[in-house]
Amino acid sequence: MSLFGVQVSVMVHVLFGVLGILLAVALFVYVLNVNEKNIPTIRGLSLCLALSLVVSYVIGGWWYVVHYAHDKAIILDGPWEWAHSFFMEWKEHFFFSLLVLSILLPVITYRNNLLIPENRRLTLIVTSLIVLIGLAMEGAGAVISRGVLMGCMGEVGP
Repeated sequence: MSLFGVQVSVMVHVLFGVLGILLAVALFVYVLNVNEKNIPTIRGLSLCLALSLVVSYVIGGWWYVVHYAHDKAIILDGPWEWAHSFFMEWKEHFFFSLLVLSILLPVITYRNNLLIPENRRLTLIVTSLIVLIGLAMEGAGAVISRGVLMGCMGEVGP
């Protein structure tokens, strides 16, 4: 695969991750204002959110297995080695929780009556966790990308 193709695959991975976060925010707002009319929308959003994050993880997992070893070597040889040693290690160990929560969300929205406060609260908690963990994942990915750039630049300073 060309360098362009590799970069496009990373961008598509990020795009679906951000789309999942935006869908989670929209879902949160709909659940805050839940009524009989918007329950089908809530359920549809939960499915789209899960699908978006699953696609992001499939693309990201493929990229990680096939292409990350080269970037890892650049990061570890550069001035930002902590971009891998902390942020990528964190992503490697924490990504699964976001995937589980996103797959759990449609189960919650389809199997529970969201007009009951306890069920609505559960949906809001899971959705909030998806947003927070998703934003942390996106931030960690940005630091890792910057670590590659810093590694390519070499030591800069006096």
